[in-house]
Amino acid sequence: MSALTDPVVPVAKLLDFAGQTVVVTGASGGIGRAVAQRFADAGATVVSHWRTTKPDPAGRKGLDFQGDLSLIATAEDLAQFAVEQTGRLDVWINNAALQPVSSFLELDAEAERLVVDTNIGFVMRGTRAAAKRVGPSGLAIVNIASIEGLVPATGHSHYGAAKAAIVHHTKATAAELGSLGVRVNAVAPGLIDRPGLQDDWPSGVNRWTAAAPLQRLGTGTDVADACLFLGSAAARWITGATLVVDGGMLTVSPW
Repeated sequence: MSALTDPVVPVAKLLDFAGQTVVVTGASGGIGRAVAQRFADAGATVVSHWRTTKPDPAGRKGLDFQGDLSLIATAEDLAQFAVEQTGRLDVWINNAALQPVSSFLELDAEAERLVVDTNIGFVMRGTRAAAKRVGPSGLAIVNIASIEGLVPATGHSHYGAAKAAIVHHTKATAAELGSLGVRVNAVAPGLIDRPGLQDDWPSGVNRWTAAAPLQRLGTGTDVADACLFLGSAAARWITGATLVVDGGMLTVSPW
């Protein structure tokens, strides 16, 4: 659509998802739960995917889908379920992930394979399934990457490599799918707070808050709002981008 025929979306409607269908993978907790809730608050019908723990439906309009994304058919089944139940697919959030900690020399092949497949494999299969079902209104895909895909972290060599692959995959699929009406972007969160984090890792939390320019941990809603933007009409001419949501941590000099 040319600039001359592109309609101007009223500001009040930019984040209005009424009548739209949004799929969120890994919606049971943390970032996924916040993303699902935020899109529901914006008026969307949210299809919340889960594997072992069913999402809390409180205050959320939508549907649930249980499935193991390590199985090849599950992403296709999830996308088809969303279309069959709601008649459309507008936004797909690739959030399901796995983040264990292990030194590189102690990693075994199975643990390595599991982390890589859960992080980048799930994204690739989800993106493919969603893109096959793009409708006349287009489709926005948002991948949850990590700042660890941009800078290394000890004990996360496998996780960081998979998240780096998501950043590249976001660019590659944006280039390949754009002509179909599909936008693909990523969000790269920093350290996100969760219940018990301060007790489990006090030194890390204290180092983060002391170093980060905005002097706090992130929240699931911080990440969810970035997803809301990238999935919305406000980001209609943005694709292949990775939006860093880290309180400014990547601006801190190591010297």
